[in-house]
Amino acid sequence: MAPIIHLVRHAQGFHNLSEANQQIPDPDLTPLGITQCEELCRRFDAHDKITHLVASPLRRTLYTCLKSFAPAVDAGKKVVALPDAQEISTLPCDIGSDPSKLEKEFDGLVDLHLVKEGWNDKSIESKYYPTPVKLAERSRAVRVWLRDLVSKAGDDAQVVLVTHGGILHFLTQDWDGVKLERGTGWDNTELRSYVFEDPTGQDPNASLKETNPSWRRRRGSAIPLTETEQTQIQQAFQARLAEETKNREASSSAVVE
Repeated sequence: MAPIIHLVRHAQGFHNLSEANQQIPDPDLTPLGITQCEELCRRFDAHDKITHLVASPLRRTLYTCLKSFAPAVDAGKKVVALPDAQEISTLPCDIGSDPSKLEKEFDGLVDLHLVKEGWNDKSIESKYYPTPVKLAERSRAVRVWLRDLVSKAGDDAQVVLVTHGGILHFLTQDWDGVKLERGTGWDNTELRSYVFEDPTGQDPNASLKETNPSWRRRRGSAIPLTETEQTQIQQAFQARLAEETKNREASSSAVVE
């Protein structure tokens, strides 16, 4: 059996409730978000097969992982916080907390050795500033990191990565169902399962392919988008992201002046 990567979008956070709430730095999960985690925990049927838990270091993804996959946590699995899996925008809600705060809040539950000072810097010079090239580069870096992780764990490895609605499209290179006004085609706590397209591990892009059961569960007998359709949607998404980022920076400059 090939290693499986379960990708999950975080549960509802307070920033999901309104546009104004997007100004909340690194927000908490809502009560509904906590319920969504409990529901995902109940319906996921492979807790005993999980070999690794990974999450973006933002608080909502860490809590989603800890609560949704509690049986694995209770069995001794630590959540590895992976900075390259953080969300794409420069909104306050998508900028994470300093390592010292995370260490205090998640002491003993989360492995933060990859979270260094500056991981939450999204200035234009940063690797996390959302240009198409930078987003593609760090998404590829996540896929390669995951491939290296499972290569050491054997063919039965099953990894959970809890991350965000925007970056998930770059990670999967799949734009099916994306809603530009929402910035994603993934629902809160939606889980999709993937394998690596190249089982030999030689693909420099480490591309992922959704498993047939995962696709059928959410899309039934629908035909996947063509490469041209995928490219067109990706370009529209990136154009909207660039415009929103530019407008946000212009607004910030005007306030400073």
